[in-house]
Amino acid sequence: MNDRRPAQTSTWPLRSSRSRGLFVAGLLLLLAVTFAASLVFSEAGPIWAIPFDDTDALQTEWSILYQLRLPRTLNAFGVGGLLALSGVLMQVLLRNPLADPYVLGVSGGASVGALLGLLLTGSIWVVYVSAFAGAWLVIALVFIFALRGYGTDLAGSANWLLTGVAVAAFSGALSSLLLALAPEGVLRGMILWLLGDLSSGLWFPPVFILLLSLLVTWPMARRLNVMGLGSEIAHSLGLNAERMRLQIYMLSALMTAFAVTSAGLVGFLGLIIPHALRLVVTNDHRWLIPASVLAGANLLILSDMVARLLLAPQQLPVGVVTSLIGAPMFLYLLSKRGR
Repeated sequence: MNDRRPAQTSTWPLRSSRSRGLFVAGLLLLLAVTFAASLVFSEAGPIWAIPFDDTDALQTEWSILYQLRLPRTLNAFGVGGLLALSGVLMQVLLRNPLADPYVLGVSGGASVGALLGLLLTGSIWVVYVSAFAGAWLVIALVFIFALRGYGTDLAGSANWLLTGVAVAAFSGALSSLLLALAPEGVLRGMILWLLGDLSSGLWFPPVFILLLSLLVTWPMARRLNVMGLGSEIAHSLGLNAERMRLQIYMLSALMTAFAVTSAGLVGFLGLIIPHALRLVVTNDHRWLIPASVLAGANLLILSDMVARLLLAPQQLPVGVVTSLIGAPMFLYLLSKRGR
């Protein structure tokens, strides 16, 4: 007697364009809610708790909202989207769904530059410029050494990975040296920057760079799908895999550089978001790119709210919150991937 049981079909990942569109629309609606909540809730309580007949209190609250919370929320939106989008590209570049945007050492170069700027001057503009210069230096080094390793063939993901790991380790050693040499008055600011800090973000750059990155990356979605199949298949389909791999690396590295320069080191976000959405939504980058950007922005805005409000008036580094959330999620995804 044959015991035939009906096959169990999973609803994940989403299989129809309609369900994927609804999922992205839900992420967009959630982003509107989290963005508004980040503006409304402060360390002193929600904005509606302020007496409306107290003109001085209302003016003070409006000033804080306009000058502090709005730029910080915009910074979280831009940085979260940039890290998630960079993670999508990095996973295609290395053909590894567990790749991280920090894996090629760009964050390490930015960290060395930022710490050096804090140590020498402390000016926020010097920190921005030096952090971005350090990231660019690492981008150039990784590219040069990866190119030397494969000649004109840039298809070898192992060489990119090994070069990035080596440069990241060297950058980490330099960062530790700068921390050891820093005086007491500067050391706390340097450590807070390394742990993630959204409070010093400028008004527009992260969001502006995110929009530009989307305009460049989204039209590449079909080619990214082909690249995910491997370099040989990409060649057989008429795609220049070497040039495409170089474009992916440069875009991902630049987005990571802007994100790290604007907010310091925010861990796990660029790893968790793309990998989780590949499992839940799709591997099709036409949907994965917008979904990752929206989910990354949502997660970082929520993490920033937790960092501001959990132990108010004391604020936690946002990078600590994302790591506390990301590490258990990462272990869960690993176990799910194993099954």
